[in-house]
Amino acid sequence: MGFSCLKDPDFANLCIARIVEPTSKLDSLQVLSDLGINDLSKDRLYRCLQKVIKKDYRKIISQLCFDHVTSQNLNLVLYDVTTLYFEVQEEDLYRKSGSSKERRLEPQIIIGLLVDRSGFPLGLQSFEGNTAETKTIIPVLEQFQKEHHLEKVTVVTDAAMLSQTNMEAIAANSYNFVVGSRLTKIPYEIAQYQKLESLVDNQIFDTKKGNYRIIYQYREKRARLDIKNIETQIVKAKKMVNGFSPLKRNRFISLTSERKTLNQSLIDKAYTLVGIKGYISNLNLPPQEIINAYHQLFEVETSFRMAKSDLKARPIFLHKRDAIEAHLTIVFTSLAISRQIKKLTEVSIKRIVNLLRPIRSSTIVINETEYQAEPEIPKDIHNLLQKLESGH
Repeated sequence: MGFSCLKDPDFANLCIARIVEPTSKLDSLQVLSDLGINDLSKDRLYRCLQKVIKKDYRKIISQLCFDHVTSQNLNLVLYDVTTLYFEVQEEDLYRKSGSSKERRLEPQIIIGLLVDRSGFPLGLQSFEGNTAETKTIIPVLEQFQKEHHLEKVTVVTDAAMLSQTNMEAIAANSYNFVVGSRLTKIPYEIAQYQKLESLVDNQIFDTKKGNYRIIYQYREKRARLDIKNIETQIVKAKKMVNGFSPLKRNRFISLTSERKTLNQSLIDKAYTLVGIKGYISNLNLPPQEIINAYHQLFEVETSFRMAKSDLKARPIFLHKRDAIEAHLTIVFTSLAISRQIKKLTEVSIKRIVNLLRPIRSSTIVINETEYQAEPEIPKDIHNLLQKLESGH
């Protein structure tokens, strides 16, 4: 993918360590030592982190990632955010307490990730921990458009990014978009239709509101799942109302100063919405294509899951913003490498590492004479390695 143009073996080794056995920066020296790489010292490691910031490696890597995917017809990008927390108690100007997807209380930062439709990373940007999710998408898109000199950008994101201000800003900047819509009541068109007929699987309603299209789709599979979730919440709510379980957050419970009761009107409303999903877009495409584009968002979730689990981007133990940004650049680069390996081999990076870990070369000393024992590579792993590009 051209990352070797950095000509920085220390940075490359830190990315390798992140993929093989993600751990703290200092412990990564031991990981590299186990791989036969012993020339990266603690001082060189920290100098490398400084170089990552000084020479803006992330911008270079992002451009290389963009060049890599544009050769494969980049026509839309997917965007989502997540939070990364810190093992500290006191916040600062960057690490702040905010809304956490994992309901954690520690200081955190917000990460905005831009990927292509396959989940390959294109850009990463961090924000202060108390930044609202809706305020991240415009800066990320503007930077992406500016860096790559793009006239048109089509972005797909979920309902958490949806706000009237955002949609107006996206449209004003000539972006095309597909955004999930939160439904709080049954859409008028569907309510009118149901007075005469019942909804059928995959039924689509294509409506227009102002300058945007709102597409609704009914899926029987989604309806079954929605009904199951509603029934589960009702059972829990009844137990809380009757005092059989402690009171917790539940949308079907009404609280007054005197008692707890089931909110039947909310339950009835929830049942009217089962199986229905809304999508807002300004694209002039067939409805099913817009729906299919939105469903690619799971690839962003997959990339976040890889970054958090396989590459262990969190928790972060660094303190200074430059060091944190350097760490995120290493994670971003490692994610791109991992995604490419998975694409070429159709095997997860975790399984790749586990398959290759036992294959080691050895130096055997007999009577002060050294002998090199080359590794025996099983045929199935040899075939796997052949799927990677030349040089591996």
